[in-house]
Amino acid sequence: MRRFTQGFYGYAFAMMVCLAGVGVFLLVTPQSRTEHIPKVDYSIDVANMRRDAPYQVWSPASVLANWVPTSSRMTKGKDSEGKTTVTWRLGFATAKRAHALIAQSDERPAAGFANRMANSDRPQGSLQVDGVIWEKRFREDKNQRSLVRVLPDVTLVVTGTAQWDELSALAATLKQQTKLT
Repeated sequence: MRRFTQGFYGYAFAMMVCLAGVGVFLLVTPQSRTEHIPKVDYSIDVANMRRDAPYQVWSPASVLANWVPTSSRMTKGKDSEGKTTVTWRLGFATAKRAHALIAQSDERPAAGFANRMANSDRPQGSLQVDGVIWEKRFREDKNQRSLVRVLPDVTLVVTGTAQWDELSALAATLKQQTKLT
């Protein structure tokens, strides 16, 4: 009995007991093999934006098939001119499990907001989505594609690691919402 409590044999025996315990633990612990993506309900943020934003808000008319809304965040801040701004970011896991984000703000200058959201200030052509022209931007080192649309009262940016077809599909779902009073 003494040889299992001292020296190399004691160490080896203790290690085998520990490994056997870990093995039993792994066998009896339930393991989920299904993907879990946290889903958010962004309808409250849409209502708050429609009430608080000084511009008409753009939101998806519907969630695309197999897409999951994963984040929604409304913030108020100050732009470079000291004016209060309202920004909303809505993130999705796409059907191909890439990331896509809609960002909109009345921040001025509009180019500053667009450049920050797109991580690029260099247009690379344009793309027509449902008859509307969007400016294309691509940042290779981040694998980030962006569609930018500057309107008189709001700047829209659809961006992420999703491919152009998925970003275009998301941009096509955007509909202007009426202002709540």
